[in-house]
Amino acid sequence: MLNGFYKNLSLWLVIGLLLVMLFNLFNQPQVRDQHIPFSDFLNQLDQGKVTDVTVQGRTLIGILSDGGTFTTYTPEDPDLMRLIREKKVTINARPPEETPVLLTILISWFPMLLLIGVWVFFMRQMQGGGGRGPMSFGKSKARMQSDKQNKVTFADVAGIEEAKEELQEVIEFLKNPQRFQRLGGKIPKGVLLIGPPGTGKTLLARAIAGEANVPFFNLSGSDFVEMFVGVGAARVRDMFEQGKKNAPCIIFIDEIDAVGRHRGAGLGGGHDEREQTLNQLLVEMDGFESAEGVILVAATNRPDVLDPALLRPGRFDRQVAVPNPDILGRTQILEVHMGKVPLDEDVDPEVIARGTPGFSGADLANLVNEAALGAARQDKKLVEMEDFEAAKDKVMMGKPRRSAIISEKERLTTAYHEAGHAIVAAVIPGTDPVHKVTIIPRGRALGLTMQLPTEDRHTYSKQQLEDNIAILMGGRIVEEVVLSQMTTGAANDIKRATDIARSMVCEFGMSDVLGPMVYGDKEEEIFLGREITQHKSVSEETSRGIDKEIRAIIDRNYRRAHAILMEKRQVLDSMAKALLDRETLDADEIARLVKGMSLEEALKPLPKDPSVKKRRAASRVSKGHVEKADDSSMEDGVTDFIDDEEEPLPPEKAKPRRSRARAKNPEDVVEKNDENDA
Repeated sequence: MLNGFYKNLSLWLVIGLLLVMLFNLFNQPQVRDQHIPFSDFLNQLDQGKVTDVTVQGRTLIGILSDGGTFTTYTPEDPDLMRLIREKKVTINARPPEETPVLLTILISWFPMLLLIGVWVFFMRQMQGGGGRGPMSFGKSKARMQSDKQNKVTFADVAGIEEAKEELQEVIEFLKNPQRFQRLGGKIPKGVLLIGPPGTGKTLLARAIAGEANVPFFNLSGSDFVEMFVGVGAARVRDMFEQGKKNAPCIIFIDEIDAVGRHRGAGLGGGHDEREQTLNQLLVEMDGFESAEGVILVAATNRPDVLDPALLRPGRFDRQVAVPNPDILGRTQILEVHMGKVPLDEDVDPEVIARGTPGFSGADLANLVNEAALGAARQDKKLVEMEDFEAAKDKVMMGKPRRSAIISEKERLTTAYHEAGHAIVAAVIPGTDPVHKVTIIPRGRALGLTMQLPTEDRHTYSKQQLEDNIAILMGGRIVEEVVLSQMTTGAANDIKRATDIARSMVCEFGMSDVLGPMVYGDKEEEIFLGREITQHKSVSEETSRGIDKEIRAIIDRNYRRAHAILMEKRQVLDSMAKALLDRETLDADEIARLVKGMSLEEALKPLPKDPSVKKRRAASRVSKGHVEKADDSSMEDGVTDFIDDEEEPLPPEKAKPRRSRARAKNPEDVVEKNDENDA
């Protein structure tokens, strides 16, 4: 109500100001005559040049004998009329102009109205632009989901079936509570959705709103905290009051870590406004009965920074994990998003899903969108498989910089460097297959060697980690042995190999000498939300032992990669020459070169098997209808390429890399993103 009142008040203020301007514009005397001093008028009157005058108050309008007109302002002179009559000038008279009463009122009240408008404007700005009046600071900003908005159901959500089952139970309780209450069961008071960005947490909440057919309030964690003390707690109280009035209902808080962070983490231990808001939220969650039908659903990708009191049973009783999808989930998500895209017969979602490990739902939505945009740029009527391959390369490796001017010497170095990675990866058994090798600059990388796993991995063995170190060392070995030089292009390879070796020794217990122990305790600053300190809890002797073990792991795999490359020296030269000629080699061409085929035979295109297209088309038809595309937000993709050779920066422009916490599992170590900060 107040919101609409102040909107109307602002509108009427603007209308009043326009009216004043219009009145001033149209009520100005429409006189375009030349204004002359009164003395000049007397002179012309004496000379007999004035033939006609019109008196209007103190203003005198005259006509000259030559047809010209003039105006002048007359003083109080009782002899003026007599003088005019003596010159036999025609005299006309008009009543003086009167200012309209409405205009007079508007002009007199305009300063006060302007001050009121400015005060209202600043009060709205101080509230963060929330669109509420100054008397509604403590009102909740929760917005009720309307049935007229784009409705999302569980049919639009794919790839996270376990999470859907958990939330389906909550919806069933809201629809039929007696089914659970007859056995003494109680619905969870709160459900916390946990998962990395882009996995569909907010989409799940929208699906709950579409399925439950009950009032659904949604707001963000940042909507609680304002600059005024006590506003956050008041808004929490008002939010739950609205929930109780509309029960049964669901309240969804997105990014709850903005208000639910660990208490006591402020610098100096102060009791800040955010903690008061959290305290009120804790009280409200534990203060109402589940029978009232108010269920709180929240989402976060930082559960580690939430206050323990918020996560205990009785508040958020259930935590639903929303992880990145596996290959089956990725296939389902791709089918959902492809439902809005006209596809060619050869497009197979399973093949694309197999080549996108680690992608979230948002990444896959972005992939389909990039493929559609690429096909549109080429004026195609259907999106083909090659468009998806190009989109995947763009998402995972970056857009090609074909306009970059690279010298022949640098191209030669890059070609041998990437050939070294590819050969080691192709020869070592059990490693991820090499998907593509290119020396086309992408982003800040001069060249890339991409490996794609054949299946989703959740753990890595010691041998797999050592194989990855050997692959990373392949580029530097070729530079030293073949080109007799060292470049900065291998800096990222060395850093990643060192990180893997250090994690093997200090975190994964994979050292035969030091044994299964963790070395180096880490402590996170909860207030800042990331690790900035690392306490040293090992002796000097142990530190030297750790360094020796890291050196031993790297040296051992360096020698292994060196032996492979010396054995495949002819293949190395052929692959480098092929890269210089073709710039990009695919998996089949790399495999034929490693087998020892000649350059001409290896690069000869293979004939397409028509049965493959028929199998893919039949597979698509057998899967039935394709579901609607979900509306998950487009976020940055997770790349799985194993190597890239960075374009070196001049020493004066080179910036130190930000320190990163070491991964707590092998998958994060091996498949983490390369940081190519510009």
